[in-house]
Amino acid sequence: MWQFLREYISAPDTIGAIAPSSRHLAAAMTASIDFDKARCIVEYGAGTGVFTREVAEGKKRDTIYIVIEQNDCFYEMLRKQFQGMPGVVLVHGDAGNVCGFLREQGFRHADYIISGLPFTSLPRQVSHRILSQTQKAIGTEGVFTTFQYTLLRKAFLENYFNIQRIVRVWRNLPPAYVLHMKLE
Repeated sequence: MWQFLREYISAPDTIGAIAPSSRHLAAAMTASIDFDKARCIVEYGAGTGVFTREVAEGKKRDTIYIVIEQNDCFYEMLRKQFQGMPGVVLVHGDAGNVCGFLREQGFRHADYIISGLPFTSLPRQVSHRILSQTQKAIGTEGVFTTFQYTLLRKAFLENYFNIQRIVRVWRNLPPAYVLHMKLE
């Protein structure tokens, strides 16, 4: 918790939260994933690994799970927790390069992408680059799920995706909205 708060204070525009996500938010973020059918799952901005643990425990052994984290401290935390876990590929990099990371693992598209990135506080051009790459990465069949603390960027997200469902998670600090989206 303290490490998370320290990282937030040092980079509030890229961390976007004062505390790690709750298990309730993790459950809502992963609710649309069909673990029996998923061949490739991607996570952006894994932070301390709350969603990562949920997916790593639920996925099939042969499912490839690409976890992308740009923050040095959080990446190290993830490496200590998940390195060597079957099918988990840790990437210390930028979510805007997701298509390249998918190709490196032999995939054109991800079945599911979940994101902990703070699109409300990220610069608009950074969000645009990530969301444009996400469109390509999920193709016509994939699902993109993100959470936000406000719906200020809902219209912005609708420029890229069709929002299928919005779920409000009250048992999180602060409460959050989970948006499940597809291209069509």
